[in-house]
Amino acid sequence: MKLMTGNSNLPLARDIASYLEIPLTEALVRRFADEEIFVEIMENVRGEDVFLIQSTSYPVNDNLMELLICIDALKRASAKRITAVVPYFGYARQDRKPGPRTPISAKLVANLITTAGADRVLSVDLHAGQIQGFFDIPTDNLFAAPVMSADILARFGSKNLMVVSPDVGGVVRARALAKRLHNAPLAIVDKRRERAGESEVMNIIGDVEGRFCILIDDIVDSAGTLCNAAAALRESGAEDVVAYVSHGVLSGGAVARVEGSALRELVITDSIGNQEAISSTGRIRHLTIAPLLAEAMRRIADETSVSSLFD
Repeated sequence: MKLMTGNSNLPLARDIASYLEIPLTEALVRRFADEEIFVEIMENVRGEDVFLIQSTSYPVNDNLMELLICIDALKRASAKRITAVVPYFGYARQDRKPGPRTPISAKLVANLITTAGADRVLSVDLHAGQIQGFFDIPTDNLFAAPVMSADILARFGSKNLMVVSPDVGGVVRARALAKRLHNAPLAIVDKRRERAGESEVMNIIGDVEGRFCILIDDIVDSAGTLCNAAAALRESGAEDVVAYVSHGVLSGGAVARVEGSALRELVITDSIGNQEAISSTGRIRHLTIAPLLAEAMRRIADETSVSSLFD
């Protein structure tokens, strides 16, 4: 078993390597003057089971190309099996045709990863479960819910908890977390999105009066939806609002928006290497998924059950 990483999230890759007590494979990943990506693996990987860690986060296209070229380099170096560990799968929100003459980019990216030579994919909280079916190779979709629920119970276990989905589409995710929080009650924010990147909160389905609300989502991008939902919950009598999100994209003025919102705290995993972006605020906290990924990688290498991680 060998570990290799691109440049998208070096801190997470190092934490995984530390947990597994396996050094990262030495590799040169650099750019020419015209920004073409060049990869050279400095160690022998012939016949090895290689796990390549690379989130396709901002800059999405650069990190995606880096992933594809690293896979190709490993394939041509005769690696026995290549597992693409993609904690955050970019383009996942383009998983269907929302209108005529539009692409299904998530399927295209799945094809690219498969064609490049990956034998298996490991990701965390895919935006839509059907993306697993976009791949023609084995694909494991891990869930951050066990990590989040442990943190919630440790910090807010004595509160009158209620799990809240920021939209109807996230109800299944919210229900799964609520079950882990000793069957906490569930509420839903009913919103109408007028245009991309903007959301308008309409009303709250459920009684949140006096409740400590846990907003749960898979991606926070501009943070508009979460901040609007938090404001609506507070207006409806919620005691406090904390948001737990798997992937902190945090584009544009998202950090400033969270800073000025009704959210007590936004907790994101380290699936995306954006530590510098949030270092200026005390309202956003990282929760590591390195042990979760490392354990799954160990089980894949040992050919044992991955699903038992969530029992």
